[in-house]
Amino acid sequence: MPEEREVAVSGQAADHRQIAVYAAPALRPALTVSLLLVSALLLYAANRAAHEGVNRGWFVAVSLAGLFVVRGLHLCRPITLPHVAAAVLMLACANLAYRAEHSLAGFVFLAGTGFVLMLPHASRPHPAHRYRIAELVGRTERDPLAAFALHSAKSYFFDAADSAALAYRTRFGIAVVSGDPIGDRAAFGSLLGEFSVFAAENGWRIAVLGSSPEMVELWRLRAGEHRGLRAVPIGRDVVIEVGDFAMVGRDFRNLRQAVNRTGNFGVTTEIMLESALTEPLRAELLDIVDQWRVGRQSRGFSMILDHLLDGCHPGMLLVLARDAQGRVAGFQRYGIAARGTELSLDVPWRRKDAPNGLDERMIVDLVDYARGSGITRISLAFAPFPELFADKDRSRTGRLIYVLAHLGDPLIRLESLYRFLRKFHSMAERRYVLIRWWEALPAVAALLTLEFVPHRKQY
Repeated sequence: MPEEREVAVSGQAADHRQIAVYAAPALRPALTVSLLLVSALLLYAANRAAHEGVNRGWFVAVSLAGLFVVRGLHLCRPITLPHVAAAVLMLACANLAYRAEHSLAGFVFLAGTGFVLMLPHASRPHPAHRYRIAELVGRTERDPLAAFALHSAKSYFFDAADSAALAYRTRFGIAVVSGDPIGDRAAFGSLLGEFSVFAAENGWRIAVLGSSPEMVELWRLRAGEHRGLRAVPIGRDVVIEVGDFAMVGRDFRNLRQAVNRTGNFGVTTEIMLESALTEPLRAELLDIVDQWRVGRQSRGFSMILDHLLDGCHPGMLLVLARDAQGRVAGFQRYGIAARGTELSLDVPWRRKDAPNGLDERMIVDLVDYARGSGITRISLAFAPFPELFADKDRSRTGRLIYVLAHLGDPLIRLESLYRFLRKFHSMAERRYVLIRWWEALPAVAALLTLEFVPHRKQY
């Protein structure tokens, strides 16, 4: 018999609980075989009924509902009271439709009963843990994505000692982990193992977006029931090592030219904390954002921050660029990690009439500022598929992938981003997506919708 337990509907830090029944992993094979046999018998009965003039659609609908239940139990998905209520409502609708001789509607409602009963429940954002997460971000070293754990749309899973955590969000039954864990690196192994068990108990599959090479191996060791994760390289971090960066030599000619161009236009820069913004200056910066008519960072998941300029996220640093008339021409926002020694660039903004080279100028001036402020590393962005855009002699497959990459230009111009980042000659280690091949379709759908579908609200 299924085991009855209380599980957190919205994750480890749920604000409320509901009673949920789910199949314990040890019982799953027996339940799966039993329900498969029942479904096979129903299909056999449907075939016999067809020869005797009975409505076969009813039997097929029941069989499909049974198969949905089989799959849900195999995935160990909880059956919560809202799931049961929705399934009962669907069953009632099916009964009414059949009585009214609307066979197609009855078929859909009846087959959908099992689907609704086994729907995965979703995690909820945990914005209340913002300062708890900020403390762990402050302890995390040499991780360019650490600051992005603060995004308010994320859920969090902490280890028992509160020494490490990972950020995730569920979509289509996939728990998408954002980047690497944060906090005490020594606790990462046990954290991943505990999260794998937690995900299995909630009926979620796991995918990881933006894993470092070190964590790829750790996930493979600690994935538990989610073994089989395959690493797909998706790009490289771009990180300036402040102590080693020197804008000299032929390689940096384009960067020097861009910076000098802004000097000819009388551009100056200023560096300040986001918390120090005055209301008139904040309004001026938001006016720059509104020029582009794309919203105020209402989308994104793994490598972007929300709550633009409202002071909600602790420790944000701003670089402002002003033109010769003193008007703000553009700005950049940086998250801070590793006790203030590492910075990560959020989305940069500039006026449409700003001179070329403005972003390069702000970065170079920030590097100069960093040398006297104890900042050792500045992450500029993530460069997707740099080898694809650097390759001049592409194979047929390479040319096809190149064309496909440009189909996404309305969302993000990958080649333009690459050409900007290569000026700094600071390509660092690879980042990977971890998925299981047989779950690729829902996993890719979850990844893309989390990154590119706007959030309904900022939490």
